[in-house]
Amino acid sequence: MSNLSVNTTQNVNLDYKIVGLGERIVAFLIDGFVLYMYIILVNAITSAMGLVFDDDWTVFGLRALIFLPAMFYTLICHILFQGRTLGKYIMKMRVVKIDGSPVHWSSYIVRWMLRLVDIWLFLGAVGILSILFSDKKQRLGDAASGTVVISTKQKTKITHTILEEVKDDYTPVFVNVTQLEDKDIRLIKETFLIAKQTADYKTMKQLRLKVESILGTNSGLYDREFIDTVLKDYNYYTQNM
Repeated sequence: MSNLSVNTTQNVNLDYKIVGLGERIVAFLIDGFVLYMYIILVNAITSAMGLVFDDDWTVFGLRALIFLPAMFYTLICHILFQGRTLGKYIMKMRVVKIDGSPVHWSSYIVRWMLRLVDIWLFLGAVGILSILFSDKKQRLGDAASGTVVISTKQKTKITHTILEEVKDDYTPVFVNVTQLEDKDIRLIKETFLIAKQTADYKTMKQLRLKVESILGTNSGLYDREFIDTVLKDYNYYTQNM
C-alpha cells in the first residue's frame, strides 16, 4: 500500500492512501456509464429534432454540438469539483498534487490531454502498466502533471491532530492564547489526552499550572475545563485569522 503525506495549513501531517488500479478502473467505468447515458439522451433528443427539421445536416450539427461537452467531461469535472469526477466522488477519491499544494487548472489539462496515450490509443495498456509499475500509482498524465489520485476515506481523526471542533458561535476566553505555537498546542493536547485516559489528575494539574504560567493568567477554572478551553481558543483564533 502506497501513502502520500500532505502537510495542512495547521502544520498537521496527514497520510492518505494512494488509490490502486482496481479502484481507478471502477471509477472510470462509472464515468463511462454516465457518458453512455448522456449519449442515449442526446440521441433521443436529436432524433426528436429530426421530426422538426427537414435538413439532416442541421440535426447532425446540433447533435455534434450537444456531444461536445462529453469530450471534455473529465477535464470540466476535475476543474469544477476539485479533482473529482462523478466516478471518483462515488469511489471517494480525488486528484491532488504530490506536494499537497492546490492543483492548477493547467495540470488538469495535461492529465486530460495524456488520456489519449494512457487510455485511448492503446486501449488503456499504457495507463495500466504505468500505474502498476509506478511507486505512486501514477499514469503518464499524473507523472507529467505532478499529480496523484488519493483516497478520501480519511482514517485520521480530529483527536489525532491539534485541531478542535469549534462552533461558529463560540466565544473565546483567553485572547493571549495565540502566543502559543502549533508545537506547544500539539504537546498540550497529547499530554491532556493521555492524562484523561489514565485518570492522571496530578499530571493534568501540572499541565494547567504550566500553561497558566505561560499565558500569565489565573483563570480559576478546573484543570480539565481550562485545558479544553485553551485548545478551543487557539483553534478559534488560528482558524479565523
